[in-house]
Amino acid sequence: MTCQSLKDLTVSKNKFYYLMSRIGKLPVNLPDDVNVTVNNENNVTVKGPLGELTQQVAQEIKVSVEDKQVLITRLSDEKKHKALHGLYRSLINNMVTGVSKGFKIEQELVGIGYKASNQEQILEFSLGYSHSIFFELPPEIKVEIKTERRKNPVITLQSIDKQLLGQVAAKIRSFRKPEPYKGKGIKFVDEQLRRKAGKTVAATT
Repeated sequence: MTCQSLKDLTVSKNKFYYLMSRIGKLPVNLPDDVNVTVNNENNVTVKGPLGELTQQVAQEIKVSVEDKQVLITRLSDEKKHKALHGLYRSLINNMVTGVSKGFKIEQELVGIGYKASNQEQILEFSLGYSHSIFFELPPEIKVEIKTERRKNPVITLQSIDKQLLGQVAAKIRSFRKPEPYKGKGIKFVDEQLRRKAGKTVAATT
């Protein structure tokens, strides 16, 4: 690694800690129907109309609730504490959004004969392999599969837990990642894929 690249890396890290620190200072506003409590072990519990979530927070970070706002503060200005400051603020904000509005991810199956179905929490995929793929969804995830004539099947996943929802969606996508030539595979709805031109065969004389 060159001296210049080391310098760029240091600048990038400092920018990351600065941005995370700025995020951490922002209060999390609470809707009227959401309640947040913090116990002696620094466990944060968020309750709302859609459910309840709990997050263990590092002891270096203090979480308090004042006037329908969640305030997150750190013990020092060390880089580690600045990073944790922004991280936990983002997690708590996602929890508040999750229990009040929820999160949704839509995935599209692109390919002839590609399809999906479900029996409660068990998904079955036909993705061009010699066998079907079965995948059990966590109970926290709700699923809906829409199949319309002349349209690609669409899987809609919903949950109050944004992190879990993202992990499940990534796992499903990994069953058949979109290939770069025709885009066949499982992709997120509205996802812009980087496409490659197909190989051409030289003409013979």
